[in-house]
Amino acid sequence: MELLLLSNSTAYGPTYLDHAMDPISEILNGTKEVLFVPFALADHDGYTAQAAEALSPSGVTVTGAHVGDSIDLTREADAIFVGGGNSFRLLKELHTRGLARIIRDRVRGGVPYIGSSAGTNMACPTLRTTNDMPIVEPPTFDALGLVPFRMNPHYVERSPDSTHMGETRSKRLMEFLEENDVPVVALREGTWLRQSSD
Repeated sequence: MELLLLSNSTAYGPTYLDHAMDPISEILNGTKEVLFVPFALADHDGYTAQAAEALSPSGVTVTGAHVGDSIDLTREADAIFVGGGNSFRLLKELHTRGLARIIRDRVRGGVPYIGSSAGTNMACPTLRTTNDMPIVEPPTFDALGLVPFRMNPHYVERSPDSTHMGETRSKRLMEFLEENDVPVVALREGTWLRQSSD
């Protein structure tokens, strides 16, 4: 499988996806059309336009999965980019639209997959290590299962100078590990995981 799993799509200073354009260009090398899955945000048109603008230097055409028949678009995609936003909303839409299994099968068959934040969470077996608020209830927490471990995008450690006494990201992940004997990869801001068949 060809996977690029980004912790975040926007870093301090640069524009949308700017910090990750080198690995994005590598995974999209030779690809002409990208299916962008915008369902983690409410504004599908605006989000797709933002992705299209960011990817235009790579010479690819971007189509939103919300335009036309989502299933047909997914079956025909040269590459799939699942954008960030709310992971619960995204997972619910993937299952409601019947796209979860099709995306999984296409990616396992060799179609490149880019995920950012919530899109990275979708590559995991389940949604259970997301930081997002459950603004909707998906029919299941089962995600795409493209990797055998869980991830926590946007991971930040508590600053030693902080006076914040609330829960930290590491404490929440430790609570998850108290109940689940599985590996969790904490992805710091500005980082990514890349899997290549090369």
